Amino acid sequence: MPESVRAQLARRGLAAHRRLGQNFLVDPAIADQIAERAGLEPGDAVIEIGPGLGVLTRALAARARRVAAIEIDAGLVRALVEEGGLPDRVEVIHADALEIDLDALARRLGPGGVRVVANLPYSVSSPLLRRLLDLRARLRGWLVLLQREVALRLVAQPGSDDYGSLAVLHQLCARVERLRSLPPACFHPRPKVTSTLVRITPLDPAPLADDELPRIESVVRAAFGQRRKMLVNALRAGLDPSPDLEALHGILDRLGIDRRARAEALAPSQHLELARALRP
Repeated sequence: MPESVRAQLARRGLAAHRRLGQNFLVDPAIADQIAERAGLEPGDAVIEIGPGLGVLTRALAARARRVAAIEIDAGLVRALVEEGGLPDRVEVIHADALEIDLDALARRLGPGGVRVVANLPYSVSSPLLRRLLDLRARLRGWLVLLQREVALRLVAQPGSDDYGSLAVLHQLCARVERLRSLPPACFHPRPKVTSTLVRITPLDPAPLADDELPRIESVVRAAFGQRRKMLVNALRAGLDPSPDLEALHGILDRLGIDRRARAEALAPSQHLELARALRP
């Protein structure tokens, strides 16, 4: 019987760190199904974030031209390099995925398609998702395991409690699909939440210019910064410089947006129009 992830960690004197949001995928069959869902072609390269002990890495390497696995934990890096039995086409990179130059890595992995497939650490899933949005021009898509709550926020629709800046920014840039749920038993240690596999595919043609997202984001985050307030008041409180009230009313009237509306009432396309009007 193959050695369990728990046993492998114990034998090497390693343990999952809650601070790093580590919950290792334990079932190679599940990893194989995830890799299959990635839609990899033989010429594709993959960036994997948080490979752990390489359960998903091996499934990806069986399908991809090259795999770059980014791991922050030095003990896991040693285990992967020294005992992981990974094929030569897998490159293990000891780095923080929040700090490494992902754009340069994606360019280095070319030519051909580049995808991200990852069991994202729970503790940093939102900032990592934001980083991947910045990388969208370099990627064919990304397939990620997330906490169910984060996945629901990604696909949330206007008017719902989960709808916010995360949904707006992603839906302006990509098609987001929830594919399947994974129970806590699929991981070690077992998390207290259900995980969801999400596929994100950049829109083609791209609706935003490469440098436009940060300007849009500043307005969207201000709009949702004080959800209980009307949109007008939230924008005036959250933007610097604060927009003139009369000018802001004029923009809302021109766009057909109710002056008394709150941010959660606007569709992503309306947030885009408003942001462009405020940040031309």
